[in-house]
Amino acid sequence: MTTRRTFLAQAGLLSAGAMLAPSLLSAKEKNGAGLQLYSLRNELPADVKGVIGKVAKAGFKEVETFGYSKEKGYWGLPSKDFGTLLKDNGLSSPSGHYGLDSFFGEGKTDDLKMYMEVANTIGQTYIIVPSLNHNFIKTVDDCKGVAEKMNKAAEICKASGLKLGYHNHNFEWAPVGDTTFYDVVLNNTDPKLVNMEMDLYWVVRAGQDPLAIFEKHPGRFTFVHIKDRDKTNGNLNTEIGTGDIDFVKILSKAKQGGVKHFIVEQENYTNIDPYVSIAQSAAYLKNTLHI
Repeated sequence: MTTRRTFLAQAGLLSAGAMLAPSLLSAKEKNGAGLQLYSLRNELPADVKGVIGKVAKAGFKEVETFGYSKEKGYWGLPSKDFGTLLKDNGLSSPSGHYGLDSFFGEGKTDDLKMYMEVANTIGQTYIIVPSLNHNFIKTVDDCKGVAEKMNKAAEICKASGLKLGYHNHNFEWAPVGDTTFYDVVLNNTDPKLVNMEMDLYWVVRAGQDPLAIFEKHPGRFTFVHIKDRDKTNGNLNTEIGTGDIDFVKILSKAKQGGVKHFIVEQENYTNIDPYVSIAQSAAYLKNTLHI
């Protein structure tokens, strides 16, 4: 009889799995895998309650929000009701993506304060900047100015019991003078205030090495986005474990990176139902990555 352990050993995966599991468990404090709800952006507006139920059924324990609207809340639900919906489905939300261009561009705090109130209402800890207007970071001085504003935003968040985070794409590694925006952020923000959310797909697509970044800046990366890259078309995502990104290798160093939350995100689906896709990814995180 071939047991799972025998199969892994025969496949040459046992040593990697044995090395990976304790590293992840000690780093993540057993939060459980999360899903960035942007993955279901097309489904949410029609049936937010049904979608959240299916996210829980797929095996996720956390969700990361996006798209809060002052007028519509979360797809028609006020933040308090949305928080109750998550709780009723056994889900928590450690973080949300909130656009803060008005703060970084004009120094206005209205949106930031609104998002802080929302985050506290639904039990989030992290306000995460999902991206930035590229016009804000044309020069090295621009980049340093944005980094300083991140520190200021983080101080404002701290006063309300919240923390600030930053999520990358790939433009952060475009040359700016003799450096990059990402390097400026890591070198000019307070590690105690500004948490990084490393999107592994975009790091790899930018030609960077997540392991080298973990080693150079240990403990900075509270979150990772786990998003796989299609083997035949690198512009597309695919289900976790079926693409060409070696998550077993990368996440063996999750503890070094400081990772506590592992968030699946998929921006597109190819010939597969989205709910089947996210369940498949959740199963890979549980069975192979031991998250």
